[in-house]
Amino acid sequence: MTPKEAKAALADCRASIDVVDRKIVELLNQRTCIVEQIGRIKREMAMPIYEPKREDEVFANALSSSAGPLPAEAVKRIFERIIDEMRVVQKTKMESSSKC
Repeated sequence: MTPKEAKAALADCRASIDVVDRKIVELLNQRTCIVEQIGRIKREMAMPIYEPKREDEVFANALSSSAGPLPAEAVKRIFERIIDEMRVVQKTKMESSSKC
């Protein structure tokens, strides 16, 4: 592969990553809308936001649907972070107007 071909290949890969990243953001926003609904229900029913059993179910679901190449530990860490951010949404952002 020539340097010119390598640069072109990198540009193509990066363009593909940009498309995937936009899809990920779209899916995260969809998930956030659902989390906001859950937060309203929990607040109405005086239920706790933190549910360790449910989080374990989310991890199990994510891990069982991942065929790689991303390692299971990485999938779990990513979902830990997603859950942390969703918990913030349930605790704080629900008072503001939602775009859902």
